[in-house]
Amino acid sequence: MADRGGCCPPIDLFRSEAMQLVQLIIPMESAHLTASYLGDLGLLQFKDLNSEKSPFQRTYAAQIKRCGEMARKLRFFNEQMLKAGFSTSTKPTTVTDINLDDLEVKLGELEAELVEMNANGEKLQRGYNELLEYKLVLQKAGEFFASARRSATSQQREMVSRQMGDESIETPLLQEQEASTDLSKQVKLGFITGLVPREKSMAFERILFRATRGNVFLKQAPAEDPVTDPVSGEKMEKNVFVVSYSGERAKNKILKICEAFGANRYPFDEDLGKQGLMINEVSGRISELKTTIDAGLLLRDNLLRSIGDQFEQWIIKIQEALQRAAFDSSSQVGAIFQVLHTRESPPTYFRTNKFTSAFQEIVDAYGVAKYQEANPGVYTIVTFPFLFAVMFGDWGHGICLFLATLFFIVREKKLSSQKLGDITEMTFGGRYVILMMSLFSIYTGLVYNEFFSVPFELFGRSAYACRDLSCRDATSVGLIKVRDAYPFGVDPAWHGSRSELPFLNSLKMKMSILLGVAQMNLGIILSYFNATFFSNILNIWFQFIPQIIFLNSLFGYLSLLIIVKWCTGSQADLYHIMIYMFLSPTDELGENQLFPGQKTAQLVLLFLALVSVPWMLLPKPFLLKKQHENRHQGQSYAPLESTDETLLSEANHDSHEEFEFGEVFVHQLIHTIEFVLGAVSNTASYLRLWALSLAHSELSVVFYEKVLLLAWGFNNVIILIIGIIVFIFATVGVLLVMETLSAFLHALRLHWVEFQNKFYEGDGYKFHPFSFALLDDEDD
Repeated sequence: MADRGGCCPPIDLFRSEAMQLVQLIIPMESAHLTASYLGDLGLLQFKDLNSEKSPFQRTYAAQIKRCGEMARKLRFFNEQMLKAGFSTSTKPTTVTDINLDDLEVKLGELEAELVEMNANGEKLQRGYNELLEYKLVLQKAGEFFASARRSATSQQREMVSRQMGDESIETPLLQEQEASTDLSKQVKLGFITGLVPREKSMAFERILFRATRGNVFLKQAPAEDPVTDPVSGEKMEKNVFVVSYSGERAKNKILKICEAFGANRYPFDEDLGKQGLMINEVSGRISELKTTIDAGLLLRDNLLRSIGDQFEQWIIKIQEALQRAAFDSSSQVGAIFQVLHTRESPPTYFRTNKFTSAFQEIVDAYGVAKYQEANPGVYTIVTFPFLFAVMFGDWGHGICLFLATLFFIVREKKLSSQKLGDITEMTFGGRYVILMMSLFSIYTGLVYNEFFSVPFELFGRSAYACRDLSCRDATSVGLIKVRDAYPFGVDPAWHGSRSELPFLNSLKMKMSILLGVAQMNLGIILSYFNATFFSNILNIWFQFIPQIIFLNSLFGYLSLLIIVKWCTGSQADLYHIMIYMFLSPTDELGENQLFPGQKTAQLVLLFLALVSVPWMLLPKPFLLKKQHENRHQGQSYAPLESTDETLLSEANHDSHEEFEFGEVFVHQLIHTIEFVLGAVSNTASYLRLWALSLAHSELSVVFYEKVLLLAWGFNNVIILIIGIIVFIFATVGVLLVMETLSAFLHALRLHWVEFQNKFYEGDGYKFHPFSFALLDDEDD
């Protein structure tokens, strides 16, 4: 047997764990024991060398099927014992000398006997339940007919007494005429009796009436105690019914309706004498069946006790037999463990815990990292919830989100063992992601100074005050600084979107650009640390360096201008500076100048940005061609390593294959254009942080002012209660559910597209170890 697998020692979340491709040759006699050890270890992934064969064509298919059947029988015995309330014996037992063949035969005989007992018991129990229902029908239907006879007798007597009072000469002649007429018009009625589930009785009556157009008579009476249905075996409340009808056509309709409603039908005789005999006969059969069922259950319990006494012994016997087979084989050849060297990419495995696993799943949903590729999951733990919080920033909403997540974390053990719905299970699985999102939302909410859109002076008094009463609650005109700056976050006086100074709006927009440029720079820097990337010096000089220069010559410079403007309090127009940096780079900046030498710095940065484009495009294809030519001249015979997919495939080709310069050049051209255009579009894409934050803030203001404050202004308790209820539902439904989902999806897009496309290929495949622990989790 020659299976190959990969092993994984020490933990490292930034890099996937080290893997080796090995060849493991195990003697056939000890294969089962070795497989057991490897399954407990859980560090080996087997590679199928016979994938073209079906399971039935495998070498050990018959043996595996045989062991699987024995295991199935043991599981069946265990289930039957648990159902009957028995447990396996914990007493120490002496292992009798029995081989696996005899054990297999014995297990088969016991299974057949137990299955036969179960089938006979179910058949007898069904007959017993049918007889109980039949007896109930006989009793209730007998009461129906007895009541009907008494009513008919009393009506006949009343009619006779009335006729006796009105006798005349013509009375006998009329009576004879009526009697002859009645005899000719008599119609024989049929009837059907049975039981119907009480919950379906009303619908049963309506359908009968509609199907027969009212030409039936239905009488129902509830059974006092729940009865066991013979078909389903479940206890349920039922009604006894009698349906009287006329005609074969009506009978067929009634039978079909009874079948559709699960009504059990039983025969019934109008004769009172026969009814009594039937009740006695049914009662006797019920008593006999009860005795037979009790005897069968006693035999079944004895059999299960016997199985329970030997169950653990059989398990031990199988384990000892396997170990003895390995010992008795006395194989002179031990297991052969040999490391193989291959160009095949190993699987990727990051050892995670319950906190980091959800963040790793966010990355893996985009694509599994290649072996030893830099893992974005490390940075996602911080950057993902932070970017979410930038859009969701409100410390009141963050507290609500935190409390909801705390419920899942506190009840973690209980909920993890329960079957949850799809949405609840997804939320529970990402509980620690939501926890981080809520904590960062509280932080950004404190920075924005927003609590359900309301600003508070939490860290001190506002640094600004009105010069006179005319400026209060109007615009920022008239505000003067009367004390030191507000110590943390946005000053309450600048909160909101005043027409003349939308400070918070401007802050969020500029902060989005700063965060976007910082994260894109992080992505480019991480490409430097990729193992395959770092091994190729061409990628460092002609991809990493020009990308850094291009991005920061433009958008890094814009970020610097934003910070300088904040620090100096300048009124310079940054839009004007960036536009005319390209249109008129030699013009004087005038009032838009933020620091000395700014014009010269802009010219240098513009020159570097323009030079970096051909720097990325031209040298690399020509150098690759030169290296290929040198390899053919015998100066080098080592294949060139590269991260680019096209270059990787080219490097793995035979050394005598032609070098497609045009294909390599076009690939590099596409890569350059993609990066240059992507740098612009990705920076603009980060403005969604500003847009979503603004939308969230404005919705909070609308719900607060147009619902809560409006209801408060009516000075009516009922209107106030209604307003509070509407405010709560709007906040939960729109801001805490829909806005959370929206901000989550936008943060996901920023990570997958704007961040990860700078360095992450994500074309690897996961490591799936052979592990008994994982198999048990899947079964659960």
